[in-house]
Amino acid sequence: MKGLIVVLVILVVVALIAFGQYVGVRNNLVAKDQAVKEAWSQVDIVLQRRADLIPNLVETVKGYAQQEVTVFGDIAKARSALLSAGNPSEKIAANNQLDGALGRLLVVVENYPNLKSNENFMRLQDELAGTENRISVERKRYNDTLQDYNTYVLQFPNNIWAGFAGYKQNDAYFKADEGSRVAPKVNFGAQTAAPASAPATPAPAPAPAK
Repeated sequence: MKGLIVVLVILVVVALIAFGQYVGVRNNLVAKDQAVKEAWSQVDIVLQRRADLIPNLVETVKGYAQQEVTVFGDIAKARSALLSAGNPSEKIAANNQLDGALGRLLVVVENYPNLKSNENFMRLQDELAGTENRISVERKRYNDTLQDYNTYVLQFPNNIWAGFAGYKQNDAYFKADEGSRVAPKVNFGAQTAAPASAPATPAPAPAPAK
């Protein structure tokens, strides 16, 4: 009888320890998950800010470069995808497309020197440059917060309790990649250097008269 009581006491103690671990891990998961959501909300705000700036920027450029319909169409599609995205993964993918489209727009701008002196364009470029810097800061903060959450979820024995609590790894990162995944560098004032012309080949000297 005493042996049975001892076994029951041990089982109760083990159960209490396990429950205490579960509660502690779950509370940490809740806190880290909320931190990820808060970091994403800041990213979402600055992405929305850029999306709001783009129509005015595009309209200003159109006044000087109406023929650049392909670039304008790419920007419109990417912006529409960003605004209609339903979750972070979709918004990140749409943002990558928008980065690439904006990069191509900046190349177009270099071909229209008069556009760079337009007062409205200069104001918009300053606002866009500030927004791009803010996106870079908030994107890194979000990635760091998400990495901290994922590391905690994957660690043992946290992964066991995370499974019981319904938490799993979240792979919705902003990933630095080539091409469209690189945030456009906003520098409308840079002039593209013209290629130096090749020196003229000197004409051969006339042959001496005989």
